[in-house]
Amino acid sequence: MAHFAKVGSDNIVLEVHAVDNWNVVDGEGNEVEAAGIAWQEKVFGVQAGITWVQTSYNHTIRKNYAGIGYTWDAGRNAFYAPKPYPSWVLDEATCHWKAPTPMPTDAAENEFYTWNEGTTSWVKETRA
Repeated sequence: MAHFAKVGSDNIVLEVHAVDNWNVVDGEGNEVEAAGIAWQEKVFGVQAGITWVQTSYNHTIRKNYAGIGYTWDAGRNAFYAPKPYPSWVLDEATCHWKAPTPMPTDAAENEFYTWNEGTTSWVKETRA
């Protein structure tokens, strides 16, 4: 299966579709993104302001698997999730959001950390 993200004119992913492999190959049997895009346009029609971009579960292309609400960044050739907090920054290598302070790693089995944007710090909590 190949997967294609339907991206709106604002570069936000609207949908993600699975496509059978035989619909994304060229005449020589090689998987080609353009063939998958042509298939999407054949099935759904050419839509103004819509771009189809291939995505991958195993992160071999476009850094992250696209999800609804993700951003398609052609300059980075990557998809990334919505920014979780104003203070977080995008890691250019992975296109994952990172807190300005790394999460501590000392939590016990029944403990976990949550982000507090007001203090821009991690807060340890205990599960019941």
